[in-house]
Formats: sequence, C-alpha cells, structure tokens
Amino acid sequence: MTAAFLSRAELSAMVEALLASGAQVLAPAVSADHPGATDYRRVSSLSEASLDGPLPRRSLKEFFLPPSEVVLRYRRGKEGVALEEVGTLLPRRVILGARPCDAAGVLTLDAVMAWGHKDEPWFARREATTIVSLACPGADEACFCSALGLGPDAARGSDLLLVPVAGGYLAEASTAKGEALLGNAPREVTARTGEEALAFRRAARERVAKNLPAVPKGLASWLEAHFDDPLWKTLALGCHGCGACASVCPTCHCFDLVDEHDRLEEGARRRNWDTCQSAKFTLHASGHNPRPTQVERYRQRILHKFAVYPKRFGETLCTGCGRCARACAAGVHLPEILGRLSALAGGEPREGAR
Repeated sequence: MTAAFLSRAELSAMVEALLASGAQVLAPAVSADHPGATDYRRVSSLSEASLDGPLPRRSLKEFFLPPSEVVLRYRRGKEGVALEEVGTLLPRRVILGARPCDAAGVLTLDAVMAWGHKDEPWFARREATTIVSLACPGADEACFCSALGLGPDAARGSDLLLVPVAGGYLAEASTAKGEALLGNAPREVTARTGEEALAFRRAARERVAKNLPAVPKGLASWLEAHFDDPLWKTLALGCHGCGACASVCPTCHCFDLVDEHDRLEEGARRRNWDTCQSAKFTLHASGHNPRPTQVERYRQRILHKFAVYPKRFGETLCTGCGRCARACAAGVHLPEILGRLSALAGGEPREGAR
C-alpha cells in the first residue's frame, strides 16, 4: 500500500488532468430534483462534486449493471436472423468519492458475475473504471457496515482510499490503478496527518458500531436451520413487495432478459433489473408460484444475502449501507431485523438500531 497527502487543490488538479485526457469523472453531486440529497453522476470539475454531502441515494451498481441495457441486436431478413453483439470497448472513467460500502458492493458482485460464465459487459466496465473511495463519517442510524466486517473507512473494492484530514486527504493506494492516479504525488506523510486520519477512522467506526454489533458467524447456519420458523411471518408483515430496497441496494443483482421489437424486422435483447420481492418473479407459466406470499419472498431476500451467497461465494451479499431501510415506505428496518436474528443465532441481544 502506498500513502500520500493530497491537498484539495491537488485533488482538483487531478480531476482536471483526468478530464483533459478524455476520461470521465463521476462523483457524488447535489441531486437535480432534491437539493438536500446527492447522486453519483458525471462532473466537469471538483467544484461540482459534493464529497462532504450525505450518502448518495443510489449505489454504484447502476454504473456496472445498468437498470436496462442492450446485450445484443437482431435483424430478420430473407437470409435468416443476423445478430449484432454490443461492443465492450468503453471510455476510461474514475469514480471519485465513492462510499466504502458502495466500493465493497462492486467487488462482492464480481464473484457472481464470473460464476459459470464471465459477464462481459460487467467486467468491461470494471476494467475501464478506477474507484476512489472516501472514508465516511457514518451516515445515520441505518448504517451497519462494521457489523459485517467492513467499516466506514474500509478500502475493500477501492483502488484509492481518501481519508479526510486538515487541508486535504490522506490517500492510500491499494491497486496499480490507484498507484497510477497518485502519479508523482509526494509520498511523505507527516505524523500529524497520520494521527488526524487515525482519529477520523476511529470516531467513524465507533459511531457506526453503535447501530448494530457484529453479526455472528453462526447466523447463516441458524437461518438455514429455521427455514420454516414462524418468525418469518412477523418479519415480513411490513413488506409491500415494491422492490425499492433492491433498486437502491449495492449488491442486489437479479435481472430479466427480454427480446423486444424496436421495428418490424429488428429489435434487441435487453437486460432489465428485477427483484425477488416481486410477486411475479418466480411465477411459472403454469400459474404455479413457489413463493406465493410475501413471507416466502422476504425470507428469500434475507436467506440469499446472509446464508446462500456466503455459502457459495464466501461473501455476505450486503455491505451495511442502510439504503434499504431508508427507502422502505413501510419502515422495514434491516439493521433492526438483523439485530433480532443475530440475538437468536447467538450474538449479543439487540432490540434494534432505532
């Protein structure tokens, strides 16, 4: 790992150099439809970014797995059907100020995107992208990244991590992409800068850890052993099946493939986001649905994230960003639910984060 100090002016110059080279720069910025919120979007200067603002409303997922994308085009003619693949040569881009929970989410999904078949659009975007994450002070009571072995200052999934200090940032490069971004930046880090960075990290971790203790290692086994537990009916009572949680989640990745006619003789195969919380997600053509009620569908969401995915890939399919709790119109609060399940699985008793 390489560490360096970057002043705000040096970071601004870095952004200008990237843009001049033809690279795209994305960062949290004030939302066009909600001045009090931020979204990840392209910026033309550092001044447009809102690095110190709230957690962006949506994660980085849409920049690697768009809500809807064309995977191939087709044209029917006298000679048959001609297929046209979508190119995967993409412009270089840098995501600046990504929250650690979002950077970790992208890395977590690499496993399933390479499972059995390498998803070319996903990895083309991964190759073209450098992720510069920014240590987070902790958003609110819905954050619980530290309970999952991450943290508001975790470098997992990022190429370069920035930690706020007086006058700028302590920059820690963990990949070749991060090293390339730092370039010739001075490598000398003063003791004072190191102490300030450490103080920020400690305070952030303490703040987030108050929301939820560590999820016990035995949670996955408990979930599998209690598939038919009556508790699921209680936990699923508030779920409307709207899918808002999946749309803002950094790691939910279910999609559907649909062939759509754009014109009489041509069309496209599109990949569109889907969610296991939808009543039609598992509906068979016969009319049978193996998950007929929201109880089964909500149970599927929890088991997939905290039992099925960890068993298959060794990763929890959740980074503790808390967006699902903030987006839920019914007030379903995942940190609170995890607190209850963790207590049953042998963790520290917890009434919930609220």
